[in-house]
Amino acid sequence: MTVLEIRDLHVTVETEAGTTPILNGVTLTIRTGETHAIMGPNGSGKSTLAYTIAGHPKYTVVSGSITLDGEDVLEMSVDERARAGLFLAMQYPVEIPGVTVTNFLRTAKTAIEGEAPSIRTWTKDVKASMKALRMDPKFAQRNVNEGFSGGEKKRHEILQLELLKPQIAVLDETDSGLDVDALKIVSEGVNRAKEATGLGVLLITHYTRILRYIRPDHVHVMVAGRIVEEGGPELADRLEDEGYDRFLPAGEAEPAEAPAEAASA
Repeated sequence: MTVLEIRDLHVTVETEAGTTPILNGVTLTIRTGETHAIMGPNGSGKSTLAYTIAGHPKYTVVSGSITLDGEDVLEMSVDERARAGLFLAMQYPVEIPGVTVTNFLRTAKTAIEGEAPSIRTWTKDVKASMKALRMDPKFAQRNVNEGFSGGEKKRHEILQLELLKPQIAVLDETDSGLDVDALKIVSEGVNRAKEATGLGVLLITHYTRILRYIRPDHVHVMVAGRIVEEGGPELADRLEDEGYDRFLPAGEAEPAEAPAEAASA
């Protein structure tokens, strides 16, 4: 069993206003085979947590720790984190001009495994995963995310998830911008990956609609950089009915967007 442990994590980001605290003592444990959903209003620090786990240089860890099976994640480079079994599906996947999907995937697999996969087996696996995600085979020869629609970018993220087989996956608002059909296809891909490998999932979302397809074991509510409530799937249902107002100070409206989450875009 692989365990990702986050303990009393405090993180800041530099903005025009100066150093801004974003995470204010987050503690969370995710094990392989578990699905955790983090929900909360805009600006609560959800994306900051995702990018901090992945090693984004814009975010500064002031105190606290992140370990993977006891190993200090914060001392690892971004590629070392990937080789250790961490995976991030970004809210806004980046384009990589001049690099085809096929070359990108095989290079990533080689970097993680330490050796190149067999061409015959690899090609078969890529085709099977693309078919399951209902991706046009021609996408394999297109440049990574270049000219992709939002839904196509998200499917490509899940294609990576299925083929790279990480231990712990952080999915940052994978449901954003997806229509009903694409949401179901992407969710089925996550469920396949979990069933095949015992993947641990940290799913960041505003809404409960994706949780109809990816059923969480644990739900955490994040507000102002802290986890303020935890529970099972029933907590997500309650949030659907009540929203986040009860977690906010009286008279305070939900912010449009946090500086850190805007920076991550």
